[in-house]
Amino acid sequence: MDYLPQAEIVRHASWAAFRAAREGARLLLLTTKAAEPYTGYAFQPADILLLGRESAGVPEDVHNTADARLLIPMQPGLRSLNVALSAAMVLGEALRQTSGFPLAIVAHERV
Repeated sequence: MDYLPQAEIVRHASWAAFRAAREGARLLLLTTKAAEPYTGYAFQPADILLLGRESAGVPEDVHNTADARLLIPMQPGLRSLNVALSAAMVLGEALRQTSGFPLAIVAHERV
């Protein structure tokens, strides 16, 4: 992928190492077990979005560590969405709220 050099990828040795590196940023967990929809959440620029495995989510201790648990509203009877699609939806809203999109895109929206 030609855009990979633009991405900042950090791999932590452990969950404890990740928690130590958070430096006060809020950890927001996307989960089907949440009650608060992401559509009504006030995102901040330093927020960290966390998604678990499609099959099992995240371990309970990780779930309990999150500063907020957010839900993607869906039609009753539907189980869940693909994790990549879920990430894209919520990240798009977070970037919109925090003016995180490139200026050219933001200027286009205002026209």
